[in-house]
Formats: sequence, C-alpha cells, structure tokens
Amino acid sequence: MNLEEKTLDNSVVYDGKILKLVLKDVLLPNGKTAKREVVAHSGGVGVIALTKDDEILLVKQFRSPYEKTVIEIPAGKKEPGEDPLECGKRELLEETGFTAEEFIPLGELYPSPGYCGEIIHLFLAIGLNKSNQNLDEDEFLTVLKTPFSKALDMVMSGKICDSKTMVAILKTALFKANRKV
Repeated sequence: MNLEEKTLDNSVVYDGKILKLVLKDVLLPNGKTAKREVVAHSGGVGVIALTKDDEILLVKQFRSPYEKTVIEIPAGKKEPGEDPLECGKRELLEETGFTAEEFIPLGELYPSPGYCGEIIHLFLAIGLNKSNQNLDEDEFLTVLKTPFSKALDMVMSGKICDSKTMVAILKTALFKANRKV
C-alpha cells in the first residue's frame, strides 16, 4: 500500500528564531484531503562526551516547556546547511569547555515525527581535552561529570527524561559492549 501524502498547499503561520509553524493541506493515499500542522526546525546535534575515567559530561539547565531543570548531554541547534559534526564540536566546547580527538557518529533521532521535522544528529566524543567554556549570552547551565554506569541508572530510573540523552547513553552502552573505549 502506498503510504505517501502529497502536499497540496502550505502556509507559514509563525516564523520564529528557532522554529516555523507550517499548516499544510495534504492529499492522502485514499484520495481524501487532510490538514497537517508541522513544526519546521533546522535540526540539532547532541554529543555524549566520554572521559578516559568512564564518566560522561552532562549538563543541567532550566527548560521552559517543562518549567524545571533537565539533565541532558551537551547539544544545540544546527544552523541551516551547517555540517552536523562541526555543530557538535562547537556545542561541546561552548557548553562544557572540552574538545575531543574523535567524534563517532551514533545516528539520527526524530524526536517527535508526528508533528515536528527536527532531526537530531548524535555523536560519541572520546579523547577529551579541557579548553574554555563559552556559553551563549542567554544560556545558563551546570556541567556534571557522571560515571557512565550511574548515567545508565539515571536513564532507567527516570531521572534522565530527555530523549536524545537517553538514546545517546543507551547507544553508547551498546557501542562500549561491542568495541572497547
């Protein structure tokens, strides 16, 4: 069965700094039409940085949609057309003050495909070197060095709820089990 929808029309309802809200009219596979509300986003990158002592760098910051602080891997918005790896290097340095000798791709994540077009690229960073943190003007966070085993427990106990962070930690656990880092 053909599952493709054909876009008949779309209009930008809101065009902001981080996202656009697009209202689409689509033709369904059965010949009927429907409306789709889509959040257009340039995408992002998340980096799980693993130290030689088997710790990862997490960041804790206030997230307005949830009205609370959230524990996450270092991450940020990718500029349109920006290379995901370069974005990941920039975000790791800005948020944690670390660089890495090697970045290993861990794949892409679609955080909420029912309404959002954001794609998050995930990387594992190893061979860390301390440099200088350089947060954005409106960015406030705390860097947490966390033993990897504790981070796994935090995912399983629900202390880490951020999807990109959960996926990165779980993928890294599988990566470590198959390739010693």
